[in-house]
This record gives sequence, structure tokens and C-alpha cells, in this order.
Amino acid sequence: MPPLKLFFLALSFYTRLPHPQTLDYKQLPQAAVYLPMVGWLVGGICALAFYLADLAWPQTTAVILALITGILLTGALHEDGFADVCDGFGGGMNKQRILEIMKDSHIGVYGVIGLLLMLWLKISVLASMPSAIVPLVLLAGHSISRLSPLLLMQRYTYARGNDSKSSGAVYQPNFRELAFATVIALLPLVLLPALCALAIIPVLIATILLGHYFYRRIGGYTGDCLGASQQVAETVFYLSVSALWIFI
Repeated sequence: MPPLKLFFLALSFYTRLPHPQTLDYKQLPQAAVYLPMVGWLVGGICALAFYLADLAWPQTTAVILALITGILLTGALHEDGFADVCDGFGGGMNKQRILEIMKDSHIGVYGVIGLLLMLWLKISVLASMPSAIVPLVLLAGHSISRLSPLLLMQRYTYARGNDSKSSGAVYQPNFRELAFATVIALLPLVLLPALCALAIIPVLIATILLGHYFYRRIGGYTGDCLGASQQVAETVFYLSVSALWIFI
């Protein structure tokens, strides 16, 4: 399938943005490599929302509006995965129970607390940065964080097995595809001071530790795990850039 169609497939699945209606969803798994490019678009719109809101309201308010924009654009897809992972791994004692809890559409105490703390952390960190740099940090954060799910998909196997309805959507990117996605994900870093490139290291460490944790508990990953990895990577990136900014 042509790259443009794969991109639109990724756009249609991972966002609520307009897209062509005549798409072959049998090719959806391969479209995952365009996740970082989807991050460009989502991050760019969030950055614009922050910039415009910051002209009229306090920076904290502008940050909250930017986060709301991102949630509306993606339908809270990744946040939902993060909440399910908090519930599943927080309340489940074994693989079967963890998978059952994550499949439940209801949100539990662990999910609520996890979401609140994560959003609070994002708001506090972004609101403490110089306002001029926040749009660029949002753009880079959304792009780089969407590389984490691909790294997990390449390294581990799907935990629910072949009998799962979602097993047909599982895809393991090859080295060339992963290299392409990595370049796309890291491109927004050129807009930030060079020292900010070091923020990649904590993001990779967090992704590796998260992948190992998922593997140890359930033997691989699920769609919720991938969503959670994006949210964790995004938050770690913001924290890292904020810490590095002291030396810039």
C-alpha cells in the first residue's frame, strides 16, 4: 500500500481527524509505523492551541486547554489504555485476572488515581517552563512518545494469544520500518536546544523498564499497554526537558 494511504489509515485509527473514507483496514497493522507522524499532527495542533490560549489566559490555563485539545483529537485513546493498565496491574494478581480487568470497560480506583496524577504532573511541568518553548516541547513530546509503542511491538509478543479478536491487528515492525519511525519521531528535536536531545535517554529507559514489567507480569503486551507506554513516555519527556532546562 502507498505510504500516504498507510498514513491516513493510522490517522483514522489513532485520531478523530478527518480522513478519506475509502481505506483498506486490512492494512491497518502496517500503518502503526506512522504513529510518530500522527504525533506531529496532534502535537502541532496542541501547540497551536497552547499558543493561542496563552495570549489570553494564564499559562496553566493554556496548558490545560492544550491537553484537552489532544484528548479531543485522539478520543482519549492512549489515556484510556493508561487507565486500564493502572486498573489491571494494580488490581490483578495473575495474568488471567490482569487481562480480564483491562478488558472491562469500567474504570476503577487505580485508573482514576493514575489518570489524575499523570495529568496533574503534565500540567505542573509544562506550566513551569518558559511559555515560548512549550509549543515546541508539546510537538516533540507527542512525536517521540509514539515511538515507545513501536519499540514494544518490535521487542515483545501480543499477550492475549491468537484467539483474541485483536490478534489480527498485531504487527511486528522490521528494522527498516523501526528506523524510519525513529527518524520521524526524533525530527522535532531539531527545533529545541541541542541539550534537550538527552531527554531521549530517560524516555528509552522508561520504555525498556515498562516493557520488561509487562513481560514479567503478562508475558507481552496488549493494546492498553501500548497506550500506557505512550502516555508514560510523553510525561517522562516533559519531565526530562524541564530538568535539562536548568542548564540551558
